[in-house]
Amino acid sequence: MLHFLWIALIGFAAGLIARALHPGKDNLGFIMTAILGVAGAFVATFLGQAIGWYKDGENAGFIMSVIGAIVLLVIYGFVAKKKDGGDSGGSGGTST
Repeated sequence: MLHFLWIALIGFAAGLIARALHPGKDNLGFIMTAILGVAGAFVATFLGQAIGWYKDGENAGFIMSVIGAIVLLVIYGFVAKKKDGGDSGGSGGTST
């Protein structure tokens, strides 16, 4: 049980750092950043165990948790962009 609590705490910090390192504008609130960070830490832990980098019951390192959070932020950015209708920053009109 403490294993999951530790992953969540590391993921929370990793989410904050990942958002600071991720280039571009993110329209994410504090809670969503924390959720993506925790999810990134869980993904990094379980993917690392599946690949064989970590043994069963061993957590991902802090750097891998940040990388996992950045990957999820990038994926979230693509999904949010498609949901909003794509690129809305162009002129899209005629020029004179």
